[in-house]
Amino acid sequence: MPTAHIIGLGRSGLAAARLLHRQGWQVSVSDTGQSQELLAHQQALAAEGISVQLGQKFSLAGLSYQGIERLDRIVVSPGVPWQLPALVEARSQGIETLGELELAWRHLRQYPWVGITGTNGKTTTTAIVAAIFAAAGLNAPACGNIGYSACELALAGKPLDWVIAEASSYQIEASSTLAPQIGVWTTFTPDHLERHGTVERYWEIKAVLLNQSHHKILNGDDPALLKGLPWRWPDAYWTSTQGQSLPMGCNSQHCPVPQIYIEEGWVKVQGEAIVLVSSLRMPGLHNQQNLLLAIAAAHLAGIDKEAISTAVSTFPGVAHRLEHICTWEGVDFINDSKATNYDAAQTGLAAVNGPVILIAGGEAKVGEDAAWLQTIQAKVAKVLLIGTAADIFSQRFAHLGYDDYEIVETMDTAVTRATQLASSLQAKSVLLSPACASFDQYQNFEKRGDHFRQLCQGLLV
Repeated sequence: MPTAHIIGLGRSGLAAARLLHRQGWQVSVSDTGQSQELLAHQQALAAEGISVQLGQKFSLAGLSYQGIERLDRIVVSPGVPWQLPALVEARSQGIETLGELELAWRHLRQYPWVGITGTNGKTTTTAIVAAIFAAAGLNAPACGNIGYSACELALAGKPLDWVIAEASSYQIEASSTLAPQIGVWTTFTPDHLERHGTVERYWEIKAVLLNQSHHKILNGDDPALLKGLPWRWPDAYWTSTQGQSLPMGCNSQHCPVPQIYIEEGWVKVQGEAIVLVSSLRMPGLHNQQNLLLAIAAAHLAGIDKEAISTAVSTFPGVAHRLEHICTWEGVDFINDSKATNYDAAQTGLAAVNGPVILIAGGEAKVGEDAAWLQTIQAKVAKVLLIGTAADIFSQRFAHLGYDDYEIVETMDTAVTRATQLASSLQAKSVLLSPACASFDQYQNFEKRGDHFRQLCQGLLV
């Protein structure tokens, strides 16, 4: 009987363990956590014949202590670093090591995939793509970083028309053969450098997904993509919110002409009007670009414009991405918890009505913050700082001579303080857009956004 070990007992790890076990593998699982949720998963898997070790870091030596003398495969969940020393050691010993997304691909490759990646915008783009495919009557669920884990789809065993997968750099790094029919690259700015080490390494990981995709769709408004990719993929499809003219600032002989673009208020595909831009209820130029990328994917999949128009006009938006929670005494409370880096936070801040009371902070990331800081100075009436980044951000503000900030430490205090300040500052919006990871105070950005939503909804009681 072949043996496999799953690292990480989140949603993807659970599905991967059950998928392999169903196929006759001897499966074990490890996770460094020991929460009540993990204990419940441990008990459930034990009843199915799958052993789980909690509170332990993965090591090959540790497996031998559990009586596993030979290991054929290791499957890593997205949050597990690919360069973890124990994984490097395992690969050096010839043990097959792959990510959960790669495992799902091997079981679902008979279906066409849309693979969507990018620093920012990938979740919204994925959600719009899935909505359009659903409106066309296709069974094409979203998976990866949104919706189902990919292995859950494989585990369900139901026939599919398409697989719509949001793929992070973490997942791509561990997916050597993943080759979508359609690949989409939304944006590129430096991120996850604490994991990948260099911008160049991060870039090349993202490029792998597109390189292995049959059709490639790229954001023609993104300076980094426009600079680095036209020569590499001359047959790619490009999008632009600025019409069909050559992209500004592109002086290369390889400058692409956008095939999917906005003109006279319409999204057009190679000259044909598809849907009014105003049909999309999400604010911001960046969301118009997400819309273009999604429509490009739908066009390449052969979906008619009636289905596209229906899906776009009824699309409600995405949780934690400029999600309007409520209006309290004339002030909009907006959840942008997914803005976990400076570029995403700047984009969200630029999209909302000012003056703004901004709630920022969490676990700080390495990155370029100049544009974010400029937008804060131009648009924000007060910054309320939470989490471990509060001191770092306050020092950064002080260095700039910007003093409209307070350290409030927690989300509860931030929302309370925002309500106290809103009237005197004539604020139009209270925006949670952290520019940070969430792990100092929350399990993930969703938990952070859920807490903000709960607090805001409590204002209306």
